[in-house]
Amino acid sequence: MLASSSSFAQSSVTRTRTTTGTVNSQSANSRNTPDFAPTVRKSTPAEIEVDVKQAFKQADKQTILLLKEIEKTKAASTNADQFSPRTLEKGELKLVASRDWTSGFFPGELWFLYQYTGKQVWLDQAKAFTALVEQEQFNGKTHDMGFKVYCSVGTGYRITKDKHYADVIIQSAKTLATRFNPKTGVIRSWDHSTDKWINPVIIDNMMNLELLFEATALTGDSSFYKIAVSHANTTMKNHFRPDYSSYHVIDYDPNTGAVLKKNTHQGYSHESAWSRGQAWALYGYTMCYRFTKNPVYLKQAENIAAFILNHKNMPADLVPYWDFDAPNIPNEPRDASAAAVIASGLYELSDYSKNKSLYLKKADIMLNSLSTKYISPVGENKGFILLSSTGSKPSDSEVDVPLSYADYYYLEALLRYKSLKR
Repeated sequence: MLASSSSFAQSSVTRTRTTTGTVNSQSANSRNTPDFAPTVRKSTPAEIEVDVKQAFKQADKQTILLLKEIEKTKAASTNADQFSPRTLEKGELKLVASRDWTSGFFPGELWFLYQYTGKQVWLDQAKAFTALVEQEQFNGKTHDMGFKVYCSVGTGYRITKDKHYADVIIQSAKTLATRFNPKTGVIRSWDHSTDKWINPVIIDNMMNLELLFEATALTGDSSFYKIAVSHANTTMKNHFRPDYSSYHVIDYDPNTGAVLKKNTHQGYSHESAWSRGQAWALYGYTMCYRFTKNPVYLKQAENIAAFILNHKNMPADLVPYWDFDAPNIPNEPRDASAAAVIASGLYELSDYSKNKSLYLKKADIMLNSLSTKYISPVGENKGFILLSSTGSKPSDSEVDVPLSYADYYYLEALLRYKSLKR
């Protein structure tokens, strides 16, 4: 999904086989390498090579299964508008409608599969599932336009340059812009939970700025760019602690822009560092630097990366616990989705930063861990690719399960890994 590059390089990598074993899909702390898993060659202590070909072979097979499971689930359901796989709930496939914030990830995965394999089947499926999300371009009731539309339609546009997709991106940006408040300087996130917050803004919202930047690139209309920059600057001012960890939710007075609350809704406590929140921040400011070349954003991304990579509770395999401050580490669930987002973000950040070698080394470890220890056996888990992500542990929701956005950013990280010149 790199806007600065029209395609990822397809160079091959020399590899050797490793010993194999089996995976326990319920435990993130004690894993062996499954017999289908991507293998690595350790050339030096600082170098790990991920078998991208084998990783996509697994993803290809799993996604074929997932498409079959989607049809079975739809046939047994009365909810005709649900089509996009989100997770497993009590072992059963959970589908969501286009209005769900996760609806765009599976179409994006299909685009990634087409990009890597060139198979017509993935192009056809990507177009079909993307079409089901497109109506969200008019939905102004949510800030999640980037997740829904840009991960699906935006990825499709990057690969095909289809003008129709460009039109959808532009309309989506116009809709998202209606949620911007000049008095706060940010795009409002949630309309729900009015008993808790008046004008909440979540760190996740950084990910939606890509849509706005792209809309300016497509139209020349700088209003989208200015909104994105205002949101990024205000978030940088109010969301971060001195150590560059991020709160999850900042509540603003919509009339004055004053900060009313600083909360961490999906983390262990308000002052803890929720892992996926740190991932969104790293990825978000790296992406902002891509579009603006503002060195302030680059420095912010580097500081966030330092917090993540140097944290005393980051495990050796670099797949973080769901919260860096969770009380029962090491007996806490991991979050593979956070690792996938961080790895993908680090690969892009390595292109901009003087810390290139460090970021590549750490991202390679993360991606190797995901592709060997957190991977679903082929034919299991209804076709999801990765295991052991955590949605919201405080709500006991989606804990130690597959999640569509983990799979999306994992495939993106694989493509970015493959495209990098080292």
